[in-house]
Amino acid sequence: MFFTDGKLQYPVRVDTPDPLFARALQQAIGGIEGEIRVAMQYFFQACGARGDAKFRDLLMNTAAEELGHIEMLATAVALNLEGAPLSIREEVAADPVGGAVLGGINLKNLLSSGLAAMPVDSDGVPFDMSHIYASGNIAADMTANVAAEATGRVLAVRLYGMTSDPGMKDMLSFLIARDTMHQNQWLAALEELGGHQGAFPIPNSFPQDQEQLEFSYAFLGFQQDGKDAVAGRWSQGQSIDGKGSFKAGPTMAMGQKPVLARAKPNSGAQAEQM
Repeated sequence: MFFTDGKLQYPVRVDTPDPLFARALQQAIGGIEGEIRVAMQYFFQACGARGDAKFRDLLMNTAAEELGHIEMLATAVALNLEGAPLSIREEVAADPVGGAVLGGINLKNLLSSGLAAMPVDSDGVPFDMSHIYASGNIAADMTANVAAEATGRVLAVRLYGMTSDPGMKDMLSFLIARDTMHQNQWLAALEELGGHQGAFPIPNSFPQDQEQLEFSYAFLGFQQDGKDAVAGRWSQGQSIDGKGSFKAGPTMAMGQKPVLARAKPNSGAQAEQM
């Protein structure tokens, strides 16, 4: 169950409306790095979380917070669109705000929503949920969440650099701070799950002695110039999960050339393929 009191999670103000920035903000709503993505990701992870209930509560509370971020950003989009024309006329091009509408903002915000936010990215493409990762494995989900918050924070920082509006900078600085917290809370959850030596490799429930251990910690390089594989932390020393040692693996092909059966009659193939 969700509740709302009609107030924004954090104050949103726009000192100078900027329709072009409204379009940019749409990426933070409906882009693959945006708030709809993380809200739905955490929500579905929570709905499928098994085991210790505190992880479900962690996910569901953060999902609710992200819904609040969508509300903040949608309000910011609408405020940035205030003053934009509701009709397109020749004289609009001479108007600074109207000219911005014709010069680059997403016309969907005008034609489909009446100068309001939409569940789309900055190009007007609807978010289709294809980037929602909810695996049912709590450690895998927490790892995916770190990446989601990292790309979200990258986007928020870019948006922060695109605007000179004090109100927008204030709102974005709050969202950036929350991304900092969320990155850290998912890492803290991974630590509670055993950290890099307890949680990994994911799933830790699969017996590693059933793997082909020769390849479990071998870095495979495929440079055609014959040089050794790229040297780095990933190719020497103890593995990060503490369960093996990195090494350079074989770079020669170990399999056979693929040979397929002839094409079947009436399969649409050429006669020479049958």
